[in-house]
Amino acid sequence: MLDTKRRSKDEMERSVMAILLDDEVKIGKPNSDVRKTLDIDLLVPYADHPFKLYEGERLDDMVRSVKELGVIVPIIVRPYNEDEETYEILSGHNRVNAAKIAGLTEVPVIIKNGLTDDDAELIVTETNLVQRSFADLTHSQRAIALKRHMDAISKQGKRNDLLIEIERLSNPDEIKENATCDPLEHKLKSREQAAKTYDLSPSNVARYLRVAELINPLINRVDADEIAIRAAVSLSYLSPDEQTGLNRLLDEASYKIDMKKAEALRCYSESKKLTNEKMIQILSGELDKKPKPKSPPPLKIKHKIYSKYFSADTKQSEMEVIIDQALAEYFANHGNKEESPADEERRTA
Repeated sequence: MLDTKRRSKDEMERSVMAILLDDEVKIGKPNSDVRKTLDIDLLVPYADHPFKLYEGERLDDMVRSVKELGVIVPIIVRPYNEDEETYEILSGHNRVNAAKIAGLTEVPVIIKNGLTDDDAELIVTETNLVQRSFADLTHSQRAIALKRHMDAISKQGKRNDLLIEIERLSNPDEIKENATCDPLEHKLKSREQAAKTYDLSPSNVARYLRVAELINPLINRVDADEIAIRAAVSLSYLSPDEQTGLNRLLDEASYKIDMKKAEALRCYSESKKLTNEKMIQILSGELDKKPKPKSPPPLKIKHKIYSKYFSADTKQSEMEVIIDQALAEYFANHGNKEESPADEERRTA
C-alpha cells in the first residue's frame, strides 16, 4: 500500500520510469507512445485538475532538485490541440510548475495517443497518487479523486491494459509476471477495489464518495475542519439548493454543525420538510429545546435544616402547613409583585 510501503524518492522515480518506458504494456494503439522533449509552453493543465499544486517547503525542494538534476521522470501528456500543437498534462503538474520556476524551457514527455477521456482520467488520479500519500490530501481532494477514479473505472469495460498499467504504477512492489493475464481486478466490486488501492476500508470509501456530492463551499468547510466527515456524509443527501441555503446560513451566523444536527437536516430533507425556518431551528438548537416546566421541580428539604425549627414529634402535615404560611409571609414582606402559586390557589379556593 502507498502509506505502508513508501520507497525513497530515487527508488520511486526509477520504478515509475521503468514502468512508463516498458514496451510490454501499452495504452491505446500498439507502439503509439512517443517519448520526446517539448517546449514547456506547449503544455496545458488537465481540465479541472483535482489535485492542488505543491507549496512551501515541498515545492522549494522540488525546484531545487529540478535545478540540479532536471526533470528526471517524464511528464505524461496526450495531444490537446492539433492546430496549436499543444498537449494536455496527465501526470506531472508539479514537475512542470517546478520546471517553470527553475527557468527550464523544455521538459521530457511521454505522449500517449489513442486515449479516451476515461483513460486519461484514470491516469490523472492514479499516477498523481503514486508520488503523494493519500493521507497528505485534503478531504475534498480525497473525495474528488475517489469519485473520479470510480466513475472512470466503471466505464472501462474490457480495457484491462490501462488498469494493469495503473496497478503497476501504484504498486510497483507487487508486480507479478502474469499480471497481464490476471482478471481478478475486474471481478472485484468497484468500491472494494478502490478501498484496496488507497488502503481504506470500504466504508471510508463510501463516505468519501458521499462527501464528493457536497457543493464546493460546504466541502471547503470540511477541509477547514468546520464540518466532520460523518456529518458531511449526512449533509450530502441534501439537495444542491438546500446545501446552498445551509451554507448561506452558516455564513450569516456562527452555527456549529454536529452529527445530531446533520442527521436532523437530512431527515427533514428526505421528508420534504426542510424549510429555511426549519434549518434555523435545527442549527440554533431551538428544535431540540424542551419547553419550560409549568411547575417547579420537586424539592426535598434536608433534615438538618427543618430539624432546627421542628421538634421530633411534629407531624409532617403540621410542618407543611407551617412552611406554607412562612413562605407566604416571606414573599408578602419582600414585595414579590408576582402572585405565587400558593396565593393563586388560596384566591381561587
